Amino acid sequence: MAERSLRGSRLGALSMETDANVVPSERQITTYLCPQGHRIELPFSIEAEIPSVWECRCGEEAKLQGGGPEPEAKPVKHVRTHWDMLLERRSIPELEELLEERLTLLRASRGEKPGKKKSA
Repeated sequence: MAERSLRGSRLGALSMETDANVVPSERQITTYLCPQGHRIELPFSIEAEIPSVWECRCGEEAKLQGGGPEPEAKPVKHVRTHWDMLLERRSIPELEELLEERLTLLRASRGEKPGKKKSA
């Protein structure tokens, strides 16, 4: 059935729609300048919001020619580690006490006597 619906046209063939009664929107040419000296000219619709920076082909950020002030960089949020979150819940003395309790239990499960430490 699918073969019959595609008869007479190829995949990727030209669209069956025409450009009749289609009015393209007005365009404006914007120019971006790269720190490496590259000049980029791009057409944008009059209604489009024009970005203040554009990635150049060399990988640098090209700035809009005659553009306003640069956008402020968003503050980077500090990544909280497991240790940071642990310190929010417990103090260092509490953590030392818990460590001693766990070590005592571990030594007891191994059959070691409490208070006796192995020498290296």
